[in-house]
Amino acid sequence: MSDSEVLTRIESGVGRITLNRPKALHALNLGMCEAMTAALLAWRDDDAIVSVLIDHAGERGFCAGGDIRMIAESGATDAVEAKAFFLIEYRLNLLMVEYPKPITAVVDGIVMGGGVGISEPAGVRIATERTTYAMPETGIGLFPDVGGGWFLPRLPGEAGTWLALTGARLKAADTVALGIHTHFVAAETVEALKADLLAHGPGAVEDHARDAGPAPLAPHREAIDRLFAHHTVEAIFSALKADGSDWAMAQLTTLKTKSPQSLKVTLRQLRAGRTMQTFAEVMAMEYRLGGRVVRSHDFQEGVRAVIVDKDNTPNWSPATLEAVSDGDLDALFAPLPADEEWTPLA
Repeated sequence: MSDSEVLTRIESGVGRITLNRPKALHALNLGMCEAMTAALLAWRDDDAIVSVLIDHAGERGFCAGGDIRMIAESGATDAVEAKAFFLIEYRLNLLMVEYPKPITAVVDGIVMGGGVGISEPAGVRIATERTTYAMPETGIGLFPDVGGGWFLPRLPGEAGTWLALTGARLKAADTVALGIHTHFVAAETVEALKADLLAHGPGAVEDHARDAGPAPLAPHREAIDRLFAHHTVEAIFSALKADGSDWAMAQLTTLKTKSPQSLKVTLRQLRAGRTMQTFAEVMAMEYRLGGRVVRSHDFQEGVRAVIVDKDNTPNWSPATLEAVSDGDLDALFAPLPADEEWTPLA
């Protein structure tokens, strides 16, 4: 296996992208996003390429997100490097959403954050029993970017709101039931599946797909839709408390560990994204947020507590929902100067 962090090649008329940074659970960095973008652009107008397959080397996971340490170190200063990464990553996300050829993603293992951003745009998204999906950003003072403001509000009911705020982790039965992933395939048959995809195209997945089994989240879907439908985080907290069920109280307990600022940013992001007409609009919103939030106290503190020191005791500031004002949110969501706004690839 090459030491390149992304392997790109053409096999049987299929453009193949393999993430190859296994020691970091294939966490995305600038170079990886640039390599994927270059390959997709080269294949886009090549009539010899009929589809694209994206997968990963090794068995530990598809992609655990972006290079959070780099983003945090950049955010601790001027955030120039972080914003450069977001610019390229979000351009890649949009390129995939608008790509004219079928994309298949084999999401065998952990898929979080940036990994969601490069798999959700695929028309065929394959999970296995090893798949664990999450958007855990509120736990590190961030928000679910890479198109979370587009994908999550378009899940059934308020499932996306619940996922984004709580950072809940789902296995394949739930991801398939919610439409996050389109098919379930047993991990032991993944290599045979890939061989058939290369030989026969995306339609070959139907020969390998199996029932993912009962969805553990199903009994709670009604409660999610009812309790997470509110337009303020305070109202969601109140609804959970008033409900009083064991499940509702468990969600409340989880939410109380998250960054109050991140919870409010995320809810506004999702409610705004639900009404936006294009993915590019969402990318522009998330780019504005990203460059500002990575410089915030809560992101720096969240990364320290969860990723660096691993004491899991972040000291959020503001410490309460009530202390995060509408003015604070307005400043984070405000347009950038015209020459600093996010733009798609030319």
